[in-house]
Amino acid sequence: MALELRHLRYLLAVAEHGSFTRAAEDLHISQPTLSQQIKQLERTVGVQLLDRSGRTVRLTDAGEAYTHHARHALRDLAAAERAVHDVRDLSRGHLRLGLTPTFTAYLVGPLVAELRARHPGVTLAVREMPQDRIETGLLDDELDLGIAFAGPHLAGIEAAALFTETLSLVTAAPDPAADPPEPLPVSALADRQLALLSGDFATRTHIDAYFAQHHVNPRIAVEANSIQALTEIVRRTSLATVLPDAITHDHPHLTPLPLAPALPTRTVTLLRRADAYRTAAALAFTRLARELVRSRGYAPA
Repeated sequence: MALELRHLRYLLAVAEHGSFTRAAEDLHISQPTLSQQIKQLERTVGVQLLDRSGRTVRLTDAGEAYTHHARHALRDLAAAERAVHDVRDLSRGHLRLGLTPTFTAYLVGPLVAELRARHPGVTLAVREMPQDRIETGLLDDELDLGIAFAGPHLAGIEAAALFTETLSLVTAAPDPAADPPEPLPVSALADRQLALLSGDFATRTHIDAYFAQHHVNPRIAVEANSIQALTEIVRRTSLATVLPDAITHDHPHLTPLPLAPALPTRTVTLLRRADAYRTAAALAFTRLARELVRSRGYAPA
């Protein structure tokens, strides 16, 4: 019997669910049909791939080895199909983008607006997720590009510097006639109440490390897992926060106040799988992103 792609997908479904019943439901086929197809696959490869003796169906050692390569084969085939259908004139196309949460507050909106204006035939799937999930998504061919920070990356991930992100203390906008504020000593924050992002954000880890380095324990009055909530809270109260300066560019009711010593900067990067096929949409988005950060005056990387 000739091996067909459905056999690989069926095997992976059973391995994922640990059950023929649940896998069959997910695949929308009958359980007897699924069992028959798996047995055909095992006869073709000449080895038992599934251990059916327990309450949960498990991969045998041979099955573990086989599914490892099966996943890569299906991933590469999907990439090949996208390459065949890639349209170089960008009259159509699709881009899958992953980004860490703070970028949804100031970067993704302008990027998508520019992409729509230049290439309205390109569709976009945007997913907000932690950086480690972005990198595994790129390696698993679930994403085409990622926007995150420089640092140690998983093997197979290629990072290209985009711009430098600076952070400041952020307060409600002062009197427009007032002189520009002088840098505030970080020690002054020991007596100030702050509203900060929750620990779900990598930015909060960055902020906490800065405070710890300078032996300051500010009073955290509010924690929020939404930047929009945080900006509204700061706008309407006397609380201050710490956010990327770029967020204040689109919020005239907020103003950045530099700290002394300054908060450490971070390098924002575009991430991709090193050996991935680069679609016309991905190449266009990369060029567009570089143009946009220059036009908005973000600090070069």
